[in-house]
Amino acid sequence: MVRQQLPVAAPARVLACGAWLKNTACLLDGDQVWMSPLHGDLGTPQARAQLLESVARLQQQASGPIEAVAHDLHPDFFSTEVAQQLAQKLSVPAIAVQHHQAHIAQVQAQCAPGQALLGWALDGVGLGTDQTAWGAELLLVQDATFQRLDHLPELLLPGGDVAAREPWRMAGAALHRLGLPLQQTMGLSASLHLRVGTLKAIPEASLKGLSSMLQRGLNCPSTTSAGRWFDAVAGLLGICWWQLEEAQAAQALEQLAQQWLEHNPAPQLDAERIAAGLNLDVLLRRLLALMAGLESDPAAHRAMQSQAAALFHVALADALAQAAIQAAQAQQISVIALSGGCFFNRILRTRLQDRLTQAGLSVHVPIDGAYGDAGLALGQAWVAAHSLHATRSQDPNHQPARNSLCV
Repeated sequence: MVRQQLPVAAPARVLACGAWLKNTACLLDGDQVWMSPLHGDLGTPQARAQLLESVARLQQQASGPIEAVAHDLHPDFFSTEVAQQLAQKLSVPAIAVQHHQAHIAQVQAQCAPGQALLGWALDGVGLGTDQTAWGAELLLVQDATFQRLDHLPELLLPGGDVAAREPWRMAGAALHRLGLPLQQTMGLSASLHLRVGTLKAIPEASLKGLSSMLQRGLNCPSTTSAGRWFDAVAGLLGICWWQLEEAQAAQALEQLAQQWLEHNPAPQLDAERIAAGLNLDVLLRRLLALMAGLESDPAAHRAMQSQAAALFHVALADALAQAAIQAAQAQQISVIALSGGCFFNRILRTRLQDRLTQAGLSVHVPIDGAYGDAGLALGQAWVAAHSLHATRSQDPNHQPARNSLCV
């Protein structure tokens, strides 16, 4: 177990069971936080057993009765099931916390307790309060409450979860968003220039099937996920069409952008691109225009991939900054948090931080660089503790629950 100390004590003692990916659990006990070891993704029996073991150990670590158990908003996660069963056993509330709210609440607990703050939460996916897949959310957060102020544009997920493993599908979704034909833009010759992933062409039948799926809206849920936007651009630029590892496409896109930026100034954004803000359609068309006509020249194609990757990073960071600065002015808030797995991307994080700081905002990030889901349980516990406190404040007849400290 790893112990953290918060600047302010939480108003309730809460055990949180984390999310699905990179799962950890935590105990929030006053100003002390006890984090479990990393269990990994809960799709494996080993990770599930480790979560149960950690939950038992965290209960034993508590200085008094557990007053609530927190979990992700998604009802089908194993961590949600564990939390609900434990809460029932202890006769305490099980409190669901929206995934991206928890990302920002983690930073609030560590850096800005008691303050209203803005937060950009960028990651792969998290169930939203509207039951759609969120993943790039500008939130106004204070303790138990949050408001969704803005987000990246929606992309379709052709094939559902499989689209997260096959960036060529997300590239197709981006082309569909622009009203462009998939077969014409994703020609088979482009497979000669793929940088990473499985080096195989996309069969014509697959392109036709994907096009039909998108046009009919068949098995195509929508998402605002920043991770899927990275996949879409990596696919459009011919950098990666099939991922062999998680975030492989996004990491390859960042590496190419870094190669360009090491030897060239950052790309300049024109007035049209700046005015578009979070509407990324203008950016997508610019990226496609940069790559046009280079299919027969592998060296020029690869050089342009790097320049286009750099343009995407710069434009995305500036659009996120612009939206946050406008929201900060409207809400009269000067503090912003950045959290979620996409902020492992150093180019995106650094440029966004610089833009926000230049605008006079105070920028906070998770301590120890815990941007991803491994730090999410603390945010869940913080929200749940304040939610329970708010409920008690509204009910003067509330009696504290008594419970056992064993599973």
